[in-house]
Order: sequence, then structure tokens, then C-alpha cells
Amino acid sequence: MQSIEETDAAGMQAYADELRKAFLRLQDDGLRLLAEAKTVQVTEKSQDGLVAVTVDSRGDLVRLDLDPRIYRRPDARTLADVITDTTHHAAARMRQRVVEIFEPVIPAEQMRAHLDGDVETVLAQLADQMAGREIADS
Repeated sequence: MQSIEETDAAGMQAYADELRKAFLRLQDDGLRLLAEAKTVQVTEKSQDGLVAVTVDSRGDLVRLDLDPRIYRRPDARTLADVITDTTHHAAARMRQRVVEIFEPVIPAEQMRAHLDGDVETVLAQLADQMAGREIADS
């Protein structure tokens, strides 16, 4: 029968081995995945189809297409809102695509926190991992 210290040491060794494997996998795949993620562009159309926006992997607007039919209803505020909403939808789809790209090496919830710049959540997740707790994926 193993003592508590031997069990703890075995558990810590197993966790260290898992961390090493994850690090090596990230090291091997990370640059390739990063290069793939940097090429992501997402195009989204508004519900009425009159506005199309394309965002890059950082969520920056790289293209805006306006159908000439927008001039039939000259309402600048509504048009601005449609452009903004469509851009937000495109950025959300882009973020999800980047999460999917990195999912083989970074848990989705952790990647979302990184993309959000949510340092508090990232640190809490790392602490959970170090304590051997699973990260809940939403």
C-alpha cells in the first residue's frame, strides 16, 4: 500500500508528464496553428443582405461592401447600426474560428479568455490546471 506522500508524488509526476506532453505538442503545433490563425478572414452579411463586412484574425475591418440599394432608404443612423452589428457578428465568428484552430493544443475556454484579454480568468484556469482540476468548457 502506498503512503500519502508516494501517492502525491506519483500524482505530481503524472501531472508533470502531462504538462510536458502538452508543452511539446504546443511547441510542435503552435507556430503552424498561429500561422493558420493569422490568415483567418470572415465575411458576414447583414440580415437584409445590403451590407457585407470582412474582418481579419484580429477582428479588424478589412473590407466593407454596401449594396447600392441602401440609398433607397437614406437613414444614416440605421445604416451605421447595421454596419456595426454586422461587424460584431463577423468578429464573433472569426473568434470562434481561431478557438477551433487552437483547440487541439489549448482548451477552448482558455483560448476564449486569452482572446478576450481576460487575464483574471486565464490565471484562474492555470491555477486550476496546476491543482489538477479540469477546465470547464462552455
